[in-house]
Amino acid sequence: MAETLKRRLMDQIGDSPTFVAEGSRVSGDLETSGPLVVCGAIRGDGRVGGALRMAVTAQWEGEIHARAAVIAGRITGKLVVEDKLEVGMTAVIRADIVARSIAVARGAIIDGAVTVTSGEPVMQFEEKRAAR
Repeated sequence: MAETLKRRLMDQIGDSPTFVAEGSRVSGDLETSGPLVVCGAIRGDGRVGGALRMAVTAQWEGEIHARAAVIAGRITGKLVVEDKLEVGMTAVIRADIVARSIAVARGAIIDGAVTVTSGEPVMQFEEKRAAR
């Protein structure tokens, strides 16, 4: 029997993620083959082989490439997501975005070009979970 699909990518994150803790600052390029959870600040480009999860407290300046992403924090630069991108209501993205599919919560701020590679429309939703 197929596993029940869950709305949030974070519910499916699976592998042990790499963490950038709140209060931490990383300068330079970052690359990980699995999932990444960011609660602190990163300045540099990133390649994430798994799902990227950015908390409300997270900030990233640079070009980011990820397999999938759930964003609640701030991004400045460029965001490229191979699969699904979910933008939470607290997100502030000042970047060009390219993703196969995109879901944006009401209240999120996106300042940049948005390209959906699947050709599907951008889905909007109401955030029902508390921001983390």
